Amino acid sequence: MSNQTPIDQIAERVERLLLRYEELQRTNALLTSQVETLTHERDALKSRLSAARARVDALLERLPDNLVTHKDPS
Repeated sequence: MSNQTPIDQIAERVERLLLRYEELQRTNALLTSQVETLTHERDALKSRLSAARARVDALLERLPDNLVTHKDPS
């Protein structure tokens, strides 16, 4: 059986909760930073994809209309 008074037990639990809270704050800060980094990376990739699509569309516009390829039905 514990020799701690109820106040000591509560103080110990509060101390553990504070440590856990600080740990969760650090974890949250790291995750927030990762989300920000990934968001920037995603935005950059979307921008590159959009630019590539625009280039492909421009190339397709330059092709003659009669250069459309069809599958041979045979």
